[in-house]
Amino acid sequence: MRGHWLLVVLAVCVLGSVAQAADDRPILFSYFVGNGEDGLHLAWSEDGHTFRALNDGKPLIAPKVGESSLMRDPSIAQGPDGTFHMVWTTGWKANTIGYAHSKDLIHWSEQRALQVMPKGEGVRNCWAPEVFYDEPNKRFVVVWASSVAGRFPETLDEGHHDYNHRLYAFTTKDFRDIGETDLFYNPGFQVIDGAIFRTGDRYAMVVKDETLKPVPGKYLFLTFSDSATGPWTGTTGRITGDYWAEGPSPMKIGEWWYIYFDKYRKDKFGAVRSKDLKNWQDVSEKVKFPEGTRHGTAFRVQPEVLKKLKELTQ
Repeated sequence: MRGHWLLVVLAVCVLGSVAQAADDRPILFSYFVGNGEDGLHLAWSEDGHTFRALNDGKPLIAPKVGESSLMRDPSIAQGPDGTFHMVWTTGWKANTIGYAHSKDLIHWSEQRALQVMPKGEGVRNCWAPEVFYDEPNKRFVVVWASSVAGRFPETLDEGHHDYNHRLYAFTTKDFRDIGETDLFYNPGFQVIDGAIFRTGDRYAMVVKDETLKPVPGKYLFLTFSDSATGPWTGTTGRITGDYWAEGPSPMKIGEWWYIYFDKYRKDKFGAVRSKDLKNWQDVSEKVKFPEGTRHGTAFRVQPEVLKKLKELTQ
C-alpha cells in the first residue's frame, strides 16, 4: 500500500511539473495589418507584455482564397496531434471563411474557402472567425459573426447601416466534414467577435457588444456556459474602458487571465486582466505590440516552434 501511495505522489508531482512547464511556453500572437491584403503576421512574447514581430515583420503566407482574397482576423488553435489550424475573414462581404493548417507555422497546407453560410439567403458577411479546440469532445468549434437579412428585425436599426450581427458556429473534427451552421449566441442585441476559453470546469466567451444606437455599446463582456457550444448564460457587463474595443483574445498567464483587444479607433492594442473574471484591471500601458497590429489570437507553442520561426530572419 505504501508503494501505491508513493506512485500516486510521484504522478502528481510529474503532472504538476508538466502543467507548470506548459504555462511557461512562449506566447505567439497571430495578426494582420492594413486591410489584410498581405497575409498572416506573427509576433512572440516571453511574458505576455512585450510582443516582437517574427519574420522581420513580413507575412508568412499570403491570402489566396475567398471573395476578396483577404486574410483578416487570423485565429489559430493547435490540435492534439500538434497541427495548427487557422481560420480567417476572407472579405468584408462574404459567406465563406478561410482555412489552412500547418505543423510548424512556416509551411502551410493549400488554403480553402469554407462555405459556412448558404448562398442567396441574404447573408451579408462572415466576420472574425475564432477557432477553439473542445478537448472533452475532441472537436473544434469555429465561431464568427454574420448579418442575415430578415433575421432579428427588433434590433435592425441599432447597428451600422443595415448590419444586424449575431454569432454563428459549426463544429468539426478534421475541417473536412464540418457540421451544420447553427445560431450560436443571441443575447437580444447585436454582437460580434466571440472568443471561447476554458476556465476550470466551465467555459467563458468574451464578446463585443456591437450596438451603435441609441447608445453605443462597442465594449467587451463575458458570458458563461458548462459546454463549449453553449447555451451561454449571464453577462459580466463592460470589462473594457470607455474607448471602443474589439478583436478580443484571452490568454492565461500565471494567476491572471489576460484579454488582449484592438483599440481600433486609437490604432493600438490594449489589455485587461483578472484573477476571478469579475474584477478587471486595465493594463494597456503595460503591453506593447508591433506597429499596425490588428485583430488576432494569442496562443502558446513549444520552444522549438518559436526557435524555427526566429531562424527565418537569421
